[in-house]
Amino acid sequence: MTNLESIARKITGILFAQQSLASAGFIAASTLNSIVGKELSQHATWAGVPTAVYLLAGAFAAFMWGYVYDAIGRRNGLTTGLSIGVVGSGIAFYAIAIHSFTIFLGGMVLMGIANAAVQLGRFAAAEVNRPEHRGRAISNVVIGGTVGSVVGPFVAGPAGNIIGSWGIDELAGAYLVSLVLFAIAAVVVFIGLRPDPREIAKQVAEEFPDTIVRSRVVRNMFQIFSQPAAKVALVSMVLGQMVMVLVMVITSLHMRGHHHDLTNISMVISSHTFGMYAFSIISGRLADQWGRGPVIIVGSATLVLACIAATISPDVLPLGVALFLLGLGWNFCFVGGSTLLADQLSPAERARTQGFNDLLVGLASAVGSLGSGFIFAALGYNTMALVSAAFALIPLILASFWTLKRVRKTG
Repeated sequence: MTNLESIARKITGILFAQQSLASAGFIAASTLNSIVGKELSQHATWAGVPTAVYLLAGAFAAFMWGYVYDAIGRRNGLTTGLSIGVVGSGIAFYAIAIHSFTIFLGGMVLMGIANAAVQLGRFAAAEVNRPEHRGRAISNVVIGGTVGSVVGPFVAGPAGNIIGSWGIDELAGAYLVSLVLFAIAAVVVFIGLRPDPREIAKQVAEEFPDTIVRSRVVRNMFQIFSQPAAKVALVSMVLGQMVMVLVMVITSLHMRGHHHDLTNISMVISSHTFGMYAFSIISGRLADQWGRGPVIIVGSATLVLACIAATISPDVLPLGVALFLLGLGWNFCFVGGSTLLADQLSPAERARTQGFNDLLVGLASAVGSLGSGFIFAALGYNTMALVSAAFALIPLILASFWTLKRVRKTG
């Protein structure tokens, strides 16, 4: 197993690098999406539409990528996805330059498709590592977003200044940065992700047959997600993502309405994305040591706290703390849920089931993004945050009951 462990470390390292580069590109753009949406459409109600389109495209693409990854492998799939991201960010840049909302949405579609491909990379890390290290492997990839959380928001301002000096709207700068970062990530994956994780996963399954679902029949989605553990995993990721998106997407516009400049907005979003990714190394290890359920419970409770804290004040520090907690809660739900789902699947079920899971996560995200704009416009930021807190209670309750039931069985 020594050689397989060495290969697994290399693959995880490459996936970390591509996650770092890609997340910096996605976060640089997402920092400004709601502002661009409002300015290009001239309606605050439409502020969440670009992110919703981006998420919807990613949701439906995730299901497709599951089959693509099985057909052409993880390396070719990721490279293709990142290349689509290059094209999408280029279109978004052009759309802002000519002030076209419709073309900008077209760019968002392609960027969403690219993000779906990148997000599935976390499962590639899980499948090449031995079962007791899966939580750690997923977290080691997700933590690549820490680089993006620092680099992404902070390049938006300086890039905007440079683009502004060219006579182009300063908001376009972040999308040009995204284009460059996606291109670099595509090269890193194409050159470095060898051998393909799909092939290594088969060898790992042979080495650890007792940890793999024994059924010779490949189960359908209903059969898989009717299992309590898979259901908890799905709900924690779907609602954790929706709650995070509901609050995060509209916070930039909320701050803009209170006359904060791009630097302050970027600082708050950076604290949020730092919370999303920086503690992945901890959440992954806790998922392996405590169990998946307790990590999901902590994540859900943190989301509830974050949503309530977001209503305290529109100032930079209180919002920064609230958004940091929002990111941290999402991370625990995401890593705990991803690891729990990976535990439930046989090799033949993995790619398509994980793609279907991310389809539902993306759909929930899109609903959250669209809903945030409408709730914000109709009822205000604080009401939207409290609605989000109510949604976060659902995975908290479900994971708590499931975990207690397991404890009673084993006790």
